[in-house]
Amino acid sequence: MPTLPAISESEWDVMNVLWSAGGAALTANDVVARLAGVRDWSPRTVKTLLNRLINKGALAYEARGKHYLYRPKVTREQCVREETRSFLSRVFGNAPGAMLLHFVAQAKLTPEEVEALKRLLDKKGK
Repeated sequence: MPTLPAISESEWDVMNVLWSAGGAALTANDVVARLAGVRDWSPRTVKTLLNRLINKGALAYEARGKHYLYRPKVTREQCVREETRSFLSRVFGNAPGAMLLHFVAQAKLTPEEVEALKRLLDKKGK
């Protein structure tokens, strides 16, 4: 699989709206409306972000009359995986163990989460 484009924080907000549409294509106005409670962006700002995502290869679009319909070309899982790889490389020098130790040490975990981690690590150790 080719490397996915880096997606900015603002672009993540737009992608989350499109991913949450469950595969349905959305217009720019649909995206603006769904972001209204999250971001106070003008329609022009949203259209700029949509165009950036198209140029990065993260979105596809089709023209329907005067409107464009936008749909993700990449899944949330693909982007999360790529973002994780990038973060792991930048911050932890590609050392997943160091990253996990850091997060577990810093996290407030429920007893259930601690047990789930123990089971996972036990399974990983075998």
